[in-house]
Amino acid sequence: MTHDAPVLTLPEELILLALDPERGRPTCKARDLAYGTAGAVLAELELQGRIREESGRVQVVNPLDPADPLLSALLRTLGPPAKSRRRPGVRARRWVGDNDRHVQEKYLDSLVERAVLSRETRRFLGVFPYHRHFPGVPDLTRGVLDRFAAAEAAGYPDHRDRVLAALAAAIGLAGDLTRLGRTGRTVMKVMRRTEWTAAAVHYNVKQHESGDGWSGEGGEGGGCGGGGGE
Repeated sequence: MTHDAPVLTLPEELILLALDPERGRPTCKARDLAYGTAGAVLAELELQGRIREESGRVQVVNPLDPADPLLSALLRTLGPPAKSRRRPGVRARRWVGDNDRHVQEKYLDSLVERAVLSRETRRFLGVFPYHRHFPGVPDLTRGVLDRFAAAEAAGYPDHRDRVLAALAAAIGLAGDLTRLGRTGRTVMKVMRRTEWTAAAVHYNVKQHESGDGWSGEGGEGGGCGGGGGE
């Protein structure tokens, strides 16, 4: 009897693309992957026709629950469909910055529960617990990497592949993933700039690097969560 491989959402694919299977941690900064995972949730919801972006704000256009329970719960954090509010929706940059830790932890837990990843809990200085995550059985990370390489070789003909590449570039994975050298990095960088979800992720990455945390426009403030998986 054969078993079909689990269907992976964009946040799950991004986590697997970033995973160093030997060390059990992301090849990029854990905090950056957390931002990327949050941005990938918005990208998945847009691909499923649940939300749209307008002037940097996320608007719900179809509030019906997606099949994935995590996506359903996160869709509800974006508010009801816009009607007559002056500035409908939440700012994409802020949502990514506010939900990075929560989103990544939920998706890592889900991947472990479904045996896509296995988890080892270790202790720093013998006291402080932290997690390492390794490919499960069967190992799906190889398939995700191979599909990404095939999409790059074909010029990213599918919108979903372009979004995933843009998100990967936003968190600093372009150099690790491309098989086309400088040309591949440049293509992914261009897509990072044109995909609004990746742009929101990259904004938070740069804000964190500068030590500013999240700082919204028009006086909107917000906190940032940790990366998870450290």
